[in-house]
Amino acid sequence: MLTMKSVAAALLAATLLASVSHAGMAKTYQVTGPVVSATDDTIVVQKGKDKWEIGRDSSTKVSGELKPGEKVTIEYRMVATSVEAKEAGGAAKKSK
Repeated sequence: MLTMKSVAAALLAATLLASVSHAGMAKTYQVTGPVVSATDDTIVVQKGKDKWEIGRDSSTKVSGELKPGEKVTIEYRMVATSVEAKEAGGAAKKSK
């Protein structure tokens, strides 16, 4: 009986951890269109009149062949690479 409770507790803990880690992730977006070009670092897709350049790395899952003209759907996230905070409204510094 103790083993059954241990397994149930482990499954519950794993489920909670998975939901907590997923909650902190940025929203997922999609872009669909023909491939203009693809390298190890980027994929360029034609979306209407615009060309969208999406970065990628070794962890990007690719199914099929990325060659010019192939129609693809790319799922991506917007993630900040740096942030610089500045004073709001350009407030003047207080004098003593």
